[in-house]
Amino acid sequence: MSRPAAGTTQKRLFSQRDYLAPLPIPTGEQPADVLNTIWRKNGVFLDIGSYSIGSGVGVLWPLVMMFLALAYFLNDEDIFWLGVCITGIPLFILIQSLFRPVPLPLRFNRQRREVCVPREDGEYWIVPWESVTAAAVQHSTVSQGGRLEMGLLIIGFDNPAPDAQEDNQHFSLGFNCGGGTTAMALWECIRSYMEVGPQAVPRCNFEGESSGRSLLGWLLFLLAEIARALLKGDVLTALKESAFLFLLGSPLAFYLQEKKLIPPPDLPYPEISEWSKPLPPEQWAKRSPELEAAIAEREVELAAKSAPASYRGNDE
Repeated sequence: MSRPAAGTTQKRLFSQRDYLAPLPIPTGEQPADVLNTIWRKNGVFLDIGSYSIGSGVGVLWPLVMMFLALAYFLNDEDIFWLGVCITGIPLFILIQSLFRPVPLPLRFNRQRREVCVPREDGEYWIVPWESVTAAAVQHSTVSQGGRLEMGLLIIGFDNPAPDAQEDNQHFSLGFNCGGGTTAMALWECIRSYMEVGPQAVPRCNFEGESSGRSLLGWLLFLLAEIARALLKGDVLTALKESAFLFLLGSPLAFYLQEKKLIPPPDLPYPEISEWSKPLPPEQWAKRSPELEAAIAEREVELAAKSAPASYRGNDE
């Protein structure tokens, strides 16, 4: 099946799709782990996960607080039960997810240039890195409230088994990061790790920690950040931290996120433990000639775009 080449863009009236791989050429964006997807990083492999209990808390907390406040100040019991009807099912799903195991991460092995993709029932795929697909998808809607944009990064994998059943031939994972340049920056975390090295990627926020802060610890930490900003006269930062603290329930969100991801889950396959061990440099897999040429061409394009206007004018 033919796929659009990396670097191409498909635009429609209310949507845009930027194709990032294959082949994984530079996007021109700086790597940014906007969703804390990096769970483990070393010189051999990078673990990328999609699990954000904190985001769920951040979405539900304002709704719960709003209905509780309205019911209390208006002394209206009907508002309370309306809030229960609206937030009850999402809250139940959120609480239920706290008792489930964290989904296993994808593992990108830069020395072998392969990806381990965990699947159901203890199965996993070993997929060549240069066959991975990626696209930044962005959609827009227009209403009376104005224009609303949303998007995500989609990373896809093909089952390398030639006899795989039709419903087990493809797998994709979406990251709700907003699409556009934000999705490209998130993809750059993976691409830069594989093509440049671990030093080009932001640090992992979960690995290496013995335990996270307590709920009280996160509350005191955010209060200290607010006090520090006020002492510096930075009222804007203090207001922002206050919004995170009181409106988005950040102490609870941070606490639950760390509770589930410190330490991050490891892949439970003995064969993958062996696959994840370091190789001698002479045994490292190399880029394909096609990728080498594509990266070189893309770097020339990016250099031309970043050149000063006066310099480009002289060339012309």
